[in-house]
Amino acid sequence: MGDPSGIGAQIILKALSRLKTNANIVIIGDRFVFEKARQLCALAPTGAGTADLFVDLNNVRREKFKFGRLSKENGKASLEYIDKALELIKDKKIDCLVTCPVSKEAINKSGFAFSGHTEYLAEKSNTADFVMMLLNRKLKTVLLTRHLPVKRVSSHINSNRLLSTITITYKGLKKYFSIKSPRIVICGLNPHASDNGVIGSEENNIIKPAIKKLAKDFPGLTGPVSADIAITKTVRKQFDCCVVMYHDQALIALKLLGYNKGANITLGLPFVRTSPLHGTAFDIAATCKAKPDSLIEAIKLAIKCCQNQKRA
Repeated sequence: MGDPSGIGAQIILKALSRLKTNANIVIIGDRFVFEKARQLCALAPTGAGTADLFVDLNNVRREKFKFGRLSKENGKASLEYIDKALELIKDKKIDCLVTCPVSKEAINKSGFAFSGHTEYLAEKSNTADFVMMLLNRKLKTVLLTRHLPVKRVSSHINSNRLLSTITITYKGLKKYFSIKSPRIVICGLNPHASDNGVIGSEENNIIKPAIKKLAKDFPGLTGPVSADIAITKTVRKQFDCCVVMYHDQALIALKLLGYNKGANITLGLPFVRTSPLHGTAFDIAATCKAKPDSLIEAIKLAIKCCQNQKRA
């Protein structure tokens, strides 16, 4: 359910009222918060937002609860939802996981060192190598680096990271999207992919040698290509996925192409995990204005990938 005081509960309610699926939906959260969200959005107690099972951890303080308020108590509660989900996955009681937004600040205030869902899930599932794929109906992108200051991006581009990211991406496209021979394009870091070393050295010294190493095993691999061209060609279906060097290379394109229609999937985990492409939105959490479109896409994506995984 994400951070209790964020928009998680209300977008779940709205998403389930619109979503038609044969999957069994399990909500992990606090029923008190969920019912508060139902009242906020003036939805009937039955019908809209129903699920097959609600796992109620009953871990939110009632007397001081308000939507839109960051607190360490709610940060702790949101982490407990994730831990419960991991327990259910380990026990094979659920097949896949969709995570609503949490507040990194709130979780860290509660005493846990937390850099994000992706890293936490990888650590808890003993996953050393993983990548974040961000996508919508028009574009699939994979981030080589994630939440880094721009000045540190270049120092995090290295051969091992590239080899691992490309390999996981290739396997993920086959496993979760049933693409038999994935076509992957690798973005350059610098403008015009450096113009063969004129504008920066990363392409010639690091990116090209890594691609050359994998060319035999992954015949659909191309790059480095200027980011604007690589993304445009991926949108035009000349490639199945684009590996970008840093966060905003992907996010700007994705949000221009469909602001509310994007989702995130973590490749490399031993289970399917997706999430919407937005945060807790504390600023509108008390208004019921939040749109569920990205969560709907994340749920559909989780179901599709889980089904494809089982068929593989």
